[in-house]
This record gives sequence, structure tokens and C-alpha cells, in this order.
Amino acid sequence: MNKSLHPKGWNEIKTNDSWAIFKIMGEFVNGFEKMSRIGPCISIFGSARTKPDNKYYKLAQSIAKEIVEAGYGVITGGGPGIMEAGNKGAHLGGGTSVGLNIDLPFEQHDNPYIDSDKSLDFDYFFVRKVMFVKYSQGFVVMPGGFGTLDELFEAITLIQTNKIEKFPIILVGTEFWSGVINWIKDTLLDKFGNISATDLDLINLVDTEAEVIEILDSFYKKYELSPNF
Repeated sequence: MNKSLHPKGWNEIKTNDSWAIFKIMGEFVNGFEKMSRIGPCISIFGSARTKPDNKYYKLAQSIAKEIVEAGYGVITGGGPGIMEAGNKGAHLGGGTSVGLNIDLPFEQHDNPYIDSDKSLDFDYFFVRKVMFVKYSQGFVVMPGGFGTLDELFEAITLIQTNKIEKFPIILVGTEFWSGVINWIKDTLLDKFGNISATDLDLINLVDTEAEVIEILDSFYKKYELSPNF
């Protein structure tokens, strides 16, 4: 093979990749040790760009407060926007408030409502996502962007393929999510047959705090609270 096709420093890159295994392992070990002591939690996802005067910020805060009053803790991505609203609601409700932080350009910084002993920092998205999936007893998904959609569809895929135990996935905001749900039904299911009708049972669409709590309580009357894998 023509040596000119190999970028300068290729061997050094491969060596760095090998050493990265230990950093990744360290993030997993630290995350598992801390999260395993926290207890049953519900994760709240949504846009980091949502401002405190936005109705969905206020709704996320109210939902989080009711979640902790119902006996669960709250996990968020630890940043601003909907994440801050979730941690703030948990804090005001006197419950467990967990933040899984990651360093991002432009928008990510720790919010002040995370319990001081329950703030974890990650360099790797995939390690952080494992913590969400393993230790969440449900996903409450507020309006958000690509990151929110990524977390939502990964959870649906893992449950659909039986890689993790089923847990409630609750989309909040009919006006925001109805277009996505209609596309899933009309295009993925009816037009192309890329999913099964039963896959739609994994998703709940609601607009109020009471509906969120009702879904969570109804689900866990049938199932035990435990890590998902």
C-alpha cells in the first residue's frame, strides 16, 4: 500500500486509542459506584436552551417536584434549560437531585440545583448515556433538540430489542411531539413497515404533571424498581 495514504502520526493515534480504554473504564467505575447508591430515579430530558420564563421550563420544574414527592429521585444532564428546571423542581421538593454533566461548547455548565454529592462529570457521551439507561426508572422527555431525540430513540431501541428491561417513556407536550408520533405511525409503521404496532406501546404522550405521575405509579404497581441491566 502507498505509504503516502497513511497520515503522519497514525501509529501515535492508535497508541492513544489504547490508553483511552483506561479513562473510559474509570468513568464507568466511578459512575456505577455513585449511581448504585442513589436509589430509584426518573430522568428528565429536554433542551438546554429553554429559558426560565418558558412554559416548558415551568412544567418540567413542576413535574420534577411531583416526581420526588411521589418517592422517586430526579436525574438530568446537569446543565441549563430543562435540565436545570428538573433539578430545581427536585431540590424544591426536598428530593434527590442528580446531575450527569458533560463538557460541551456553548451551552453546558452545571446548574446550582444538583445535590453536591450527586454531581458526576463525564468526558464521554456513551458512558453518560449508559448511566441514564441503567439507573433510570423512567424517561420524562420534554421538548428538545438532537440530544433529546438521541436519548429518546436509544432508550426505545434498547427496550424494543430486549437489551434492557422495559420502563415508562413519557413525552410531555402534545404540540411538540405529535408530529413525531404521527411520522412514526404514518411512515415507519404504515407506509414502510419498519416497526411493529406494539412498538408504539413503548411511548406515552401527555401534557400534565398528573398524567406523568399516574403513568409511573401504574407501571410500578406491576414491576419492581431495579437497575435496568
